[in-house]
Amino acid sequence: MKHTISVLVNNRPGVLARTASLFARRGFNIDSLAVSTTQDPDISRMTIVVEGPDAVLEQISKQLYKLMDVIKVLDHQDEAVINRELALIKVNAEAGARGEIMQTVSIFRANIVDVSDRSFTIEVTGSADKVDALIGLLNQYGIREMMRTGRIVLSRGGRTA
Repeated sequence: MKHTISVLVNNRPGVLARTASLFARRGFNIDSLAVSTTQDPDISRMTIVVEGPDAVLEQISKQLYKLMDVIKVLDHQDEAVINRELALIKVNAEAGARGEIMQTVSIFRANIVDVSDRSFTIEVTGSADKVDALIGLLNQYGIREMMRTGRIVLSRGGRTA
């Protein structure tokens, strides 16, 4: 089962390394990790996507609270959330395929952010499924390079972490 976990931490050096090593010591591979300061510059939010059994992830959540700089841990599994990813995709764009690529990009409400004589660089934001679907369609043209952020998540409505 995939879990998306938000961890609010004090914004100090070494906190990310200690948090990530907790998952590594338990034998979990982190699928994605996004970290940024919050509205309070002294607090950072880590969004960690990891796959594993519910009971084990519950234990890891408890162990996260034992780390000195952890303020709050939320597993968003049974919660209504807004989640997004960002991807930059550099794709081959030969003259005969440019129109098709531009149409595909438009359908996904993505943007072409750089154009060269042989490639387009495309920016897409949305759910992981949306990003995956666009990548799947662009594969036929030849993806030269690609970079994705990890998933970022906020609870819907008035709830705050």
